[in-house]
Amino acid sequence: MVKKAATKKTVAKKAAPSKSARRVIKPWTKDDVRSLKAHSKARTPVEKVSKQMKRTVGALRRRAGILGIGLGQYH
Repeated sequence: MVKKAATKKTVAKKAAPSKSARRVIKPWTKDDVRSLKAHSKARTPVEKVSKQMKRTVGALRRRAGILGIGLGQYH
């Protein structure tokens, strides 16, 4: 008589739900503010400024509002 080895079925565990991504707030430097003001004066499109400065459009608009300057072509 030959005994068969008991085989267990392994069930893949579901990955635990990841914790929500933490928001990283990048502080505004003097150079960032100078650059934003220069783009405002040049009327550079906000999307282009956003990619160049690696900040969201909302972050740029918020800082421009705090500084009292307009952004984009139509300000």
